[in-house]
Amino acid sequence: MPTAASATRSGRAPALAVDERRAMILDAVIPLLLAQGADVTSRQIAEAAGVAEGTVFRAFGDKESLIEAAVQKHFDPENVRKGLRAIDPADPFESKLAQVIAVLRGRLTGVMQMMAALGRHEPPPRPQQQQFGEITSQIFAPEADRLTVTPARLAQLLRVMAFGSTIPQAGSPEPAFSDAELARILAPGLIGEPA
Repeated sequence: MPTAASATRSGRAPALAVDERRAMILDAVIPLLLAQGADVTSRQIAEAAGVAEGTVFRAFGDKESLIEAAVQKHFDPENVRKGLRAIDPADPFESKLAQVIAVLRGRLTGVMQMMAALGRHEPPPRPQQQQFGEITSQIFAPEADRLTVTPARLAQLLRVMAFGSTIPQAGSPEPAFSDAELARILAPGLIGEPA
């Protein structure tokens, strides 16, 4: 049986487990779908993933199954939760607001790009509101006694702000608000004497 060392000497990469190979292919196809939509070819997918076309088909069966798996991975709400969990509760309040807004806007932008690229109209699964609220509460736990709204209301406000600021500003000559600007605007109304 060939070892990783002998595979490397022969010039071939060591074999990957099926799940690892599928994940690698999905990671390669998502940017292609965002750029080209469903018109991307299996050859382009294989080249981006660094595998043979046959490997793509062995891993997913057909192009449609691959596209559906890539969309599901791209829309997976766990990506949002991971991004939020990476925010340090010890960071300054305004910085945490900007980071949460950035994670949410990144999610919404990615969703809109994928839906537009593929001509889809059905919304992706939403992150469970309870989990989002719990993570948000943990992020802002150091300020809990100074918040002017409940943690649940703060989570709702941040979702609304992220959604509203992600929609393209049709015809507006003004540049879009940055995450930091939105946080700077929100912060004074959220910290103070509790309501």
